[in-house]
Amino acid sequence: MPQVLDSIDTYLQELNLVTILFRLVLAMGLGGILGIERGKKGQPAGFRTYITVCVASSLATLTGQYIYTRFHTGDPARLGAQVISGIGFLGAGTILVTRKIQVKGLTTAACLWASACIGLAVGIGFYWGAILSTALIYLGMTIMQRLERRVVETSPDMTFFAEFDSSKSLGQFIRSLREQNYTIDDVQLNKTEHPKGKGVSAIFRVRTAYPSSHSQIIETFSAFEGVQFIEKIR
Repeated sequence: MPQVLDSIDTYLQELNLVTILFRLVLAMGLGGILGIERGKKGQPAGFRTYITVCVASSLATLTGQYIYTRFHTGDPARLGAQVISGIGFLGAGTILVTRKIQVKGLTTAACLWASACIGLAVGIGFYWGAILSTALIYLGMTIMQRLERRVVETSPDMTFFAEFDSSKSLGQFIRSLREQNYTIDDVQLNKTEHPKGKGVSAIFRVRTAYPSSHSQIIETFSAFEGVQFIEKIR
């Protein structure tokens, strides 16, 4: 049995029609696994994007290996190195900064870069590295995300975006929180327009003396007079 496995492994390291097809199909499957997870969450880069990136990266490595094998010149890893740097431009297009100073798309950008690395690994024949990396990244984006949410939900440090009907209401709100032993800092103000007149919006960081449920804190803050809207952004 070990000899059979060694023979299969040796064959898959060769460059021929079967192994080329195997590597491209494997890259398609591994990239698709990450793409499905991102697509479920409505990210701009989804199933088809991840498949394209992973397969194309695999092809780049295969091309470098083909050039080296066929013409006995060049560096097989050269094209792959260009993919690693080039994928940054694609990833940057998925990162957005909202008007509430929220940075979104970092995970998608990181996964696109990882998808390219997986494709490169498959293209050069490093199958187990690509498969194990895909499994670990997928677990990190699913199971570990649930653990992260539980930890973040009770973190004593949080950042809010809120809208108030006036600057006076904002001042009263901050004073009331400090009287209740909340620490308020990094307050950023913006003027807003409302049907009933001018208001003010603010982004501010709140720290508590001990871990508390963020949903309960938001419910408490929403009950303050003059607060028209409030949500946690970090």
